[in-house]
Amino acid sequence: MDAPKRIVLWGTGFVGKLVLAELLRPHPGFELVGVGVSSPAKAGRDVGEICGGEPAGITATADVADLIALRPDALVHYGPTAAHAEDNIRLMSAFLRAGIDVCSTAMTPWVWPAMKQNPPAWITPISQACAEGGASCFTTGIDPGFANDLFPMTLMGLCGEVRTVRAQEILDYSDYEGDYENEMGIGRPPEFQALLEIPDILVMSWGATVPMMAHAVGIELDAITTTWDKWVTDRPVKTAKGVIEPGRVAAIHFTINGIYRGETRIQLEHVNRVGRDAAPDWPRGTADDVYRVEIDGSPSIVQETAFRFTDGSGRDAATAGCLATGLRALNAVPAVNAAAPGWVTALDLPLIPGVGTIR
Repeated sequence: MDAPKRIVLWGTGFVGKLVLAELLRPHPGFELVGVGVSSPAKAGRDVGEICGGEPAGITATADVADLIALRPDALVHYGPTAAHAEDNIRLMSAFLRAGIDVCSTAMTPWVWPAMKQNPPAWITPISQACAEGGASCFTTGIDPGFANDLFPMTLMGLCGEVRTVRAQEILDYSDYEGDYENEMGIGRPPEFQALLEIPDILVMSWGATVPMMAHAVGIELDAITTTWDKWVTDRPVKTAKGVIEPGRVAAIHFTINGIYRGETRIQLEHVNRVGRDAAPDWPRGTADDVYRVEIDGSPSIVQETAFRFTDGSGRDAATAGCLATGLRALNAVPAVNAAAPGWVTALDLPLIPGVGTIR
């Protein structure tokens, strides 16, 4: 195995902390040399203690210049969402201009930078920084990300014809503690318009893999459309964040649809419930909390992926999916290092088998 890649990790929120714990085990493929944080309360603390473990001998810092001076092979960036685009762009550009590749999970519209819904102010600075530093920038996720780009595109490569391809996320948000009230409208009255309910925002935020898949198979879509449905509970629903009262939204179901020759040919579908009994008539997997790919073609294919912990920790499926999301970015570092400078997408990467995962 080649020498370990030297890594600076930025962001010790939910996903970043999960990946940090993996790096501290340690990992034979990667050497953690620095950790960046934006929270003043975390700066100056030992990163092992931030993870709730023993001291690791690495102190978290908010000083970007100090981290760049470490000359890592890559920054793995688990910063905030695209709601904080300016901060993300400023930080990642600094590393890219210094010639340091970036693998991130933050700006999900960058899963496909060519998507026309991406604002130029989000794209041009990164393009310029990559050119100036001769560096590469890769963004991934689970959805948008590998569950609806890598998985379906790999399966389409087994077909002679694809009539439709659908990538589904079917999750129970009972234990989720992130912001779903304003983004999805869960827990709100049914008349409340959630941010993602607005078609243009939904496509920009979560629809990047639809034009990516179209590009991959050599077609140009006529349009991208959306649907949005809500399910209102008639009884209290307990969640990790409190109780959703009767008369409030406890499940949402949306689709993002790639239209080609007048028909939906590529579709992303989300069914996000709070409670297993919510929205009983909406799609389900063969197990709870799964990602599915359904291809109607020659041949037709169904793939269902479930993320779980089997280590006795009791951590839920959503946490397992978040860890997989973060590790996709980390494990991509060697391939991104080998890529040409500029934007890198799932279409540019080779097979990433996870060097060092069996040890």
